[in-house]
Amino acid sequence: MGKNIALVLSSGGARGFAHIGAIKVLLQHGYNITSVAGTSMGALVGAIYAAGQLEEFEEWVRTLDVMEVLKLTDISLSSKGFVKGKKIMERLKEIVPERSIEELNIPYCAVATNFIKGKEKVFAEGSLYNAIRASISIPTVFQPWQIGEDYYVDGGLVNPIPINRVKREKGDLLAVVNVNADIPYEGVPEGDEKKKEEEKNNKFIKKVRKIQSKSEKHIPEHKKDDIGLFNLNNRSIGIMLRQIASLTLNNYETDIMIEISSHSFSTYDFYKAGEIIGEGERAAARALDGNVVKHW
Repeated sequence: MGKNIALVLSSGGARGFAHIGAIKVLLQHGYNITSVAGTSMGALVGAIYAAGQLEEFEEWVRTLDVMEVLKLTDISLSSKGFVKGKKIMERLKEIVPERSIEELNIPYCAVATNFIKGKEKVFAEGSLYNAIRASISIPTVFQPWQIGEDYYVDGGLVNPIPINRVKREKGDLLAVVNVNADIPYEGVPEGDEKKKEEEKNNKFIKKVRKIQSKSEKHIPEHKKDDIGLFNLNNRSIGIMLRQIASLTLNNYETDIMIEISSHSFSTYDFYKAGEIIGEGERAAARALDGNVVKHW
């Protein structure tokens, strides 16, 4: 089997940080990523990788705590969504300056949903940040992104795992990272549990958790039995995404399948980037070291 891979990164909110860990392990095993397609957070991480600045991005997101996330959350009273998204995009441009998709190191595309027309939109050329911002627009959270007369929302509504959009080359392998897998969450290894216990006793961590408890209206908790309006909407979308993803995977043969449980972290756990990246690393290591090559 060859070492060139066409990489597909799923949607999944904050769980999409696991894409970083998965990419790192793929590279460590000698794989050469020749193209990438992503949806939502998969589109964001894929773009950063294709621009050659994943390391800088990882360093930044690992510093995010609740306060930093709140600083990047420009709250709006608009009925279109309570986050404008301007602050986060400005911060991302400090890491990866705006450029055209054609200027990236490898072929890349992002998938979004044209809300007006009710159709999929594939961004494979033009402004990189138009593509990212359109693809990450989670309905009712991020305000839709307007381009001309059209409004775009999260690509996961139509294509959460865009296998059919990634550019393929003869002899390459198809690798998919699905952070919405309907599999049990086994938790973190024992060593990491010890580390988390030490963090609980850290005065700074205690302060952060106190701030978090007062910020629930901005960063919703991940409660299993919460049937409030916000979580009802979020979980309904999650169910839909998993069903569409399942149908997609059944229609394509994948050579490398890396799965992260949808129960592992909340869609909005952006302040847990380090833990989520670690989960991506473990999932990729299990898939590669265990020779888990699945054909659907």
